[in-house]
Amino acid sequence: MTETGDATITQFLADDHNRCDDLFAAAENAVSVRDWASAAAHFQAFLEAMRRHFAMEEDILFPAFETRAGSGGGPTFVMRGEHREMNGLLDEMGAALERREQDAYLNLSETLLMLMRQHNLKEENILYPMTDHALAGERPELLGAMRAR
Repeated sequence: MTETGDATITQFLADDHNRCDDLFAAAENAVSVRDWASAAAHFQAFLEAMRRHFAMEEDILFPAFETRAGSGGGPTFVMRGEHREMNGLLDEMGAALERREQDAYLNLSETLLMLMRQHNLKEENILYPMTDHALAGERPELLGAMRAR
């Protein structure tokens, strides 16, 4: 992740998307070869990274943006809904992994991958640039709070 003080919100969170994607792929690859111990470890790391990412957005970035915009609707409302949907899939994937159901896990991961790609594009191309613009004066503090998360 970018650690410089002049980093943008867009770059910081896009880098985190990439980190989550790498962890997702490692878990999926382990499930594909039925390496259950490795799959469990990789999935746990992925799950923790996703929950951290959602928390950075929902607990730090979105409230700051909503305060500045004067509304909790719009893009942050949509992103929270998508987070709930992805969290549901993550729960189902974890259950499939515990049962060592390869096909179920891989089918769920395919659905999650499609959702993550669409979600990340919306954030990286629309929401994050909006936050960089609207919260330019607060950016160092927000990035510090997200890094500390």
